Amino acid sequence: MNKTKVLVFAVIALVALNFGILSFLFLSKSNDGPRGRKMPREIVIEKLHFDKNQIVAYEKTILVHQKNIRNLDDSIRITKNELYQLLNSENINNNKKDSLFLKLADYQKQIETTHFNHFLEIKKLCKKEQLSDYKNLTEELSKIFSHPRRPKHE
Repeated sequence: MNKTKVLVFAVIALVALNFGILSFLFLSKSNDGPRGRKMPREIVIEKLHFDKNQIVAYEKTILVHQKNIRNLDDSIRITKNELYQLLNSENINNNKKDSLFLKLADYQKQIETTHFNHFLEIKKLCKKEQLSDYKNLTEELSKIFSHPRRPKHE
């Protein structure tokens, strides 16, 4: 084989490989999140066996929940910016620093309260026969909603 034939073969193989990878990505489940994990929304619907009406109501609660969390995240970001601006001061005002730490702690408390109340809303959507599934779901919440671990740096 001369170099041209080897090069043509390599190009064809790479193109075929690219099409294979793209096909796999597009044909894989669309509700999966990063690294093939199902999205929490899908897990809740599946585990609680929600019907169409429950799914519609659940999606409304998700929108409210996301808006509330987004607002709190924005407040945290703004407060952290204020806190880290103190690092540029010659003399750091400890009262201001402590005040900002308390503010951040309060925002985090509000986030956890918002998450907790969101799951109380989900419980209200459940029918009597779904409450045992809800109990099982609550035992797995920290695992379902945790972020995937990043590899440790060496």
